[in-house]
Amino acid sequence: MEFSAIAKYVKMGPRKVQLVARSIHRLTAAGALVKLGQLPKRVARPLADVLASAIAGAKEKKADTTLLRIKSIEVLPGPAMKRWHAVSKGQAHAFKKRMTHIRVTLTDEVGKHQAPKAKHQTIAKQQTETNKN
Repeated sequence: MEFSAIAKYVKMGPRKVQLVARSIHRLTAAGALVKLGQLPKRVARPLADVLASAIAGAKEKKADTTLLRIKSIEVLPGPAMKRWHAVSKGQAHAFKKRMTHIRVTLTDEVGKHQAPKAKHQTIAKQQTETNKN
């Protein structure tokens, strides 16, 4: 079963959020929370809040939280506030203060990403056995 949570209008740029989101993709929910707590990035806090919200939603639906894995993290650009910075000769340069929407989807199913590891391990065992002979 899938559980999701959304945070909208997070006042951080989507590129900065995406960097941290890629580092926790495909981890367990508990492992991702631990990793986000240790990261020295300001983006880690809103991501941890969205992840905690998705975990709370799973608990509310009586799901086993030890099996939860991050299925996907969508980082979408939100609106941008246009601002001006004063420069010399009475001019102004425009810049944007960007916002981000974050959607985290958790799943409690054993996914496809675990099967190749087991397959890879069996192939590696077969290769080592044939090399020994």
